[in-house]
Amino acid sequence: MPLTIKGITLQQITECVWEIAPEKGMRVPGRVYISPEMLSGINGEELKQVMNVACLPGIVNYSLAMPDIHWGYGFPIGGVAATRVSDGVISPGGVGYDINCGVRLALTGLNYTDIQPKLEQLIKNLYNAIPTGVGARGAISKLQLNDLKKVSETGVSWALEQGFGTQNDKECTEEFGCMKEADFSAVSQKAKERGIDQLGTLGSGNHFLEIEVVREIYDEEIARSYGLFKGQVVVQIHTGSRGFGYQICDDFVKQLGEATKKYKIDLPDRQLACAPVDSEEGELYFRSMASAANFAWTNRQIIMELAKREFLKTLHLQQSDLRFRLLYDVSHNIAKIEKHLVDGKIESVCVHRKGATRAFAPGHPDLPNMYQLTGQPVLIPGDMGRYSFVCAGTQSAMEATFGSSCHGAGRLMSRSMALTAAKGRNLIGELREKGIIIQAKGNDTIAEEMPGVYKDVASVVDVMHRSGIIRKVAKLRPLGVIKG
Repeated sequence: MPLTIKGITLQQITECVWEIAPEKGMRVPGRVYISPEMLSGINGEELKQVMNVACLPGIVNYSLAMPDIHWGYGFPIGGVAATRVSDGVISPGGVGYDINCGVRLALTGLNYTDIQPKLEQLIKNLYNAIPTGVGARGAISKLQLNDLKKVSETGVSWALEQGFGTQNDKECTEEFGCMKEADFSAVSQKAKERGIDQLGTLGSGNHFLEIEVVREIYDEEIARSYGLFKGQVVVQIHTGSRGFGYQICDDFVKQLGEATKKYKIDLPDRQLACAPVDSEEGELYFRSMASAANFAWTNRQIIMELAKREFLKTLHLQQSDLRFRLLYDVSHNIAKIEKHLVDGKIESVCVHRKGATRAFAPGHPDLPNMYQLTGQPVLIPGDMGRYSFVCAGTQSAMEATFGSSCHGAGRLMSRSMALTAAKGRNLIGELREKGIIIQAKGNDTIAEEMPGVYKDVASVVDVMHRSGIIRKVAKLRPLGVIKG
């Protein structure tokens, strides 16, 4: 039975997959992964964006939306689209302003009882050691321009050369911590100025570092392979490319707006500004975006190493006791050239993931040896008052969503609505009653990110799991949070 939301008709394909038939310039159908119960939270604007994305030249298969869908710039957040390299386009709106905003999860060999007596001090020390908030300056010395170039073009390798981490960290990072297409010369002077002192900073908004405990195991075999066990202490880091990536996006939204006119591309929304993938403008954006992606991977690498050092110092441990190591690092705001099945044959496409996480299947050649049998770890954070999930990619994801899954819970309230809803509440006290300690720059930051602002990530993950896109592996519960 079709369902209509704000004049947009959705046809139910399976329990959790709904389709919007092509109309008004759409080149492919729209497909939305969402449960019937979650449809009441859809207001129609994000569905319109799914339809708009379906109008992009060269788009293949579907314009996709994950269950954490909400309105974004051009593309919906939670949107996925692949365009042919041969005759398709690349769009900054399909990546977002925080290029390679992403998540990494570090494991320890500790149980919750090992850290409980010193948890509060550990959170304070982490907050003092890792710069947070708008305009935060780096935890390492201000870079020289040549160092920023190396960060942009070599990614995590630069951090390892400086003593921030081990070779295992590189192996356990998406793209092995470096998009080789990066070209520092394509980056504007203003972006360079903004990025030169922001490496090793957490930033503000929804970015965070959390100490968490593994509360539930769903797949014993994969969990064991990943090194997860019930009661284990882990560290999750969520941040991106800071002002460096923001400025790169801002620069190219303007430049590709002009390119849209130059190449006579007809778009339903100017926020979808784009250029042919193989054009000069498209290639310049891609190389600049890759530079920001490498910056973000390096940023998370440095923050993780800083966190490890605080664990060792605060808990008076040796590394052999802490057993701190990276499980995986995933991006959820990025465009990649990948090979996928299109019309029955393998084709090179530019996959835009805007608030969506790569979820590659077992045996994929882009995964390190340690994940060849299990599939890629897929990290899906929730809000700071409930839980996050570790999942694994599947072959169904490769066939249905270009190897993509949801990236988080998805907002229900705007930041201004959240501030209104938080008036008169002691949010720090509410979190402490749940056993969660928080350190943040101010009450507004906490209010904007309070639990009720987001969908229940368990419902979001369940849609992906029931659809066969990912396999649930473990659930994590926050113990302590630092935010900008």
